[in-house]
Amino acid sequence: MERPGSVDLMAVVNTVHEPWSPRTVGTVNDYDVRVVRAHGEFTRHSHPETDEFFLVLTGSLTIRMDAGDVALSAGEIYIVPKGVEHQPVSPEGGTILLIEPTATVNTGDTPSELTAERRVVRGRPTGSP
Repeated sequence: MERPGSVDLMAVVNTVHEPWSPRTVGTVNDYDVRVVRAHGEFTRHSHPETDEFFLVLTGSLTIRMDAGDVALSAGEIYIVPKGVEHQPVSPEGGTILLIEPTATVNTGDTPSELTAERRVVRGRPTGSP
């Protein structure tokens, strides 16, 4: 049965072929809910004005930080405090859900070739073909 307004996250992820290219699948107040396909190393960066929420949906993710690495498996979350330099890494790949303010740039204060424009997608409703 279809539920109005629902989004199939994995259907959205399956349309993304390049790693580290987030898609906004919803907005809660002034925060984006984003999904990203992770693979390899991302840019080391920080977000001086905001925390960053990571939830591993599939695979694994390590968040490298000066204070020590945080290794996450599917179903685990970690919140990087604002201003903390970090580098997401996923050698084997994974699918990650992020929550951060809508205006937040994925590479924070360190623009790179992995800096992505905000891309909003609606996915397909859960239960649709």
